[in-house]
Amino acid sequence: MNALPLLIELRTEELPPKSLARLGTAWAQGVHQALVNHHLTSQDAVVQSFATPRRLAVLISTVLPRQEDRWVERKGPSLKAGLTADGMPTPALQGFARSCGVSIEQLERVRTENDHGHFLYRSLQTGAPLEQLLPELIHAVLRQLPVAKVMRWGAGTAEFVRPVHGLVALHGTQVLPLCIMGLAASNQTLGHRFLSQGMITLERANAYEAVLETRGHVLAALPIRRQRIDSLLHAAAGADQLLSGPDLLDEVTALVEWPVVYEGHFDPAFLEVPQECLILSMQQHQKYFPLGDAEGRLLPRFLLVSNLATPTPEAIIQGNERVLRARLADARFFYQQDKKTPLKGRLHRLEQVVYHQKLGSVAQRCQRLSHLAGIMASALGLSSSAAQQAAHLMKADLVSDMVGEFPELQGVMGGYYARHDGEPEAIACAIEEHYHPRFAGDTLPSSDLGTVVSLADKLETLSGMYGLGQIPTGDRDPYGLRRATLGILRILIEKSLPLELPQLLSWTWESFPAGRLDEQHRPSLQNFILDRLRGYLRDQGYEGAVIEAVLFPFPARIDQLPARLQALSVFRTTPAAVVLCAAHKRIRNLLKKSAPVLPEVLHSLAPENTDPAETALHQTLLSLQPQVQFHLQHHDYTAALETLAHLHDPVARFFADVMVLCEDLQIRTRRLTLLRQVEIMMDQVGDLSCLSV
Repeated sequence: MNALPLLIELRTEELPPKSLARLGTAWAQGVHQALVNHHLTSQDAVVQSFATPRRLAVLISTVLPRQEDRWVERKGPSLKAGLTADGMPTPALQGFARSCGVSIEQLERVRTENDHGHFLYRSLQTGAPLEQLLPELIHAVLRQLPVAKVMRWGAGTAEFVRPVHGLVALHGTQVLPLCIMGLAASNQTLGHRFLSQGMITLERANAYEAVLETRGHVLAALPIRRQRIDSLLHAAAGADQLLSGPDLLDEVTALVEWPVVYEGHFDPAFLEVPQECLILSMQQHQKYFPLGDAEGRLLPRFLLVSNLATPTPEAIIQGNERVLRARLADARFFYQQDKKTPLKGRLHRLEQVVYHQKLGSVAQRCQRLSHLAGIMASALGLSSSAAQQAAHLMKADLVSDMVGEFPELQGVMGGYYARHDGEPEAIACAIEEHYHPRFAGDTLPSSDLGTVVSLADKLETLSGMYGLGQIPTGDRDPYGLRRATLGILRILIEKSLPLELPQLLSWTWESFPAGRLDEQHRPSLQNFILDRLRGYLRDQGYEGAVIEAVLFPFPARIDQLPARLQALSVFRTTPAAVVLCAAHKRIRNLLKKSAPVLPEVLHSLAPENTDPAETALHQTLLSLQPQVQFHLQHHDYTAALETLAHLHDPVARFFADVMVLCEDLQIRTRRLTLLRQVEIMMDQVGDLSCLSV
């Protein structure tokens, strides 16, 4: 049988642009995998996905016209269970034969190494044709597509994300006789809504992409369409830069089938409005690409991606300019109105905004944030009053008209309004930055004051919601606690803040009214943070064993973790690490077996009954302690580990010559105390027993 290309196209009404890429990929992968499961194609067949606003299609390079015949085996009861002592068939064997539709004589007797033999039924299964299997296969794929909400259309019962008006099912040059969602398959499709005329006939499956482009003015492959738009945008921008991200490019790619780029302009007078407002208005409402100069300042020009190529685009450009003018006028009105009321004059309105039913209003939250920011600023040697002022004002823009229209600008507009009100630049900058980092990979606050209020904001969210039992589960995290935790960790580590995380959590928890938070959730909060910390450190490239070494016990100063991780990563490759890590595990196991509580202070050893190896280890320990402490105080963890490496020979000799768990209780306690002190010293940089050397 010759394997031929298979094309399946669903022609629809306009598909939702934000989910088009996901739909196209799921459709292509689903059809391919279903064909693989039915032995009609191979796993390594070439699969091409096509997705435009009005179609989902998949082209698979090699698909068989029917399944190959294959032998199917069914294992029956064992020989012992299938036959009585006198060789007569048991009910179990008779039932198995009936289920297979054959007589007992037609069953085979098979012996293997793993059993004493069993009955086996083998049958040749005739392969089914492709057109017979395809309808149910496609329906199964359609049911599994990532569609949040389906539609019905016409008088039928078919359901899909959008009404489906055409079906192409082409195997090589043959049209498959299929009926999907009430539509009979054909080899005809439609091209561009305006640039193509009439139905387009596809002579063969693998000509789909080329025919749609040349005759239908449709770029069917989404990546190629995206690349075309990106090239056109950069060519039109010239020396200026595009002030937009990849999300807008992805969305616009899903809105057009034959993209062209036109340039529009707006009145420079609108540039008096903060450019963030203008950019957001252009991108969010109109899907335009704003342009900026080399310094990133917005220019009074923009690019629009149209689905209509024409030699006279003036009407298109003017129409878009007219719509944008109204949008920008609204933004300017909101900005001018907001400036009439200072931030301080908006604070009373925050009392009417509910933060959480059990945690009060946003105004009450600002009081907690102000108190917490003041404490942290004092701990860092910053102005407590400035931090309190910034925290007091940083949520005031939530009740402004501009943020009401564009919630994405909260914080940003607060910074602009603070400067307009004459607030110090440090406070305005802190208000502007207090949401950073907003997502993974986002920038951290650039100012000291912004760092403090950002940390306070995230700590209050984390402790408050966690304390109410709003603990994330699976992919459900409505209050963004994972994001807040990652922001806390990034700020502490990447800003090298000398603050102890347990103390920060304690300050935050105590800022809430007594009894408001559930104390039973408090212990698990540390474990929640620890899990996020593990993930963050793994993303930084550190190995799991080294990470566990620094996370046990829970580190108070996580800003010191990178230096400790780097030192341990190097140390574990040295010869001394082999003996010390193994010795650490042995010491810990011995101490677990010893019931008495050992003293934490190391005293001088009595000369009598003292083994030379014990004395040598004791003296080495005493001589190394001040050196290790000196390096730790200066955060030189590499030097501390190099000093600990001098324990290599004394520890090895001690375990070779000394019986630790001897019968004499006094001697045993003394030796265990010595090992306890060795363990304490070894744990100064990290838990060496976690390292796999």
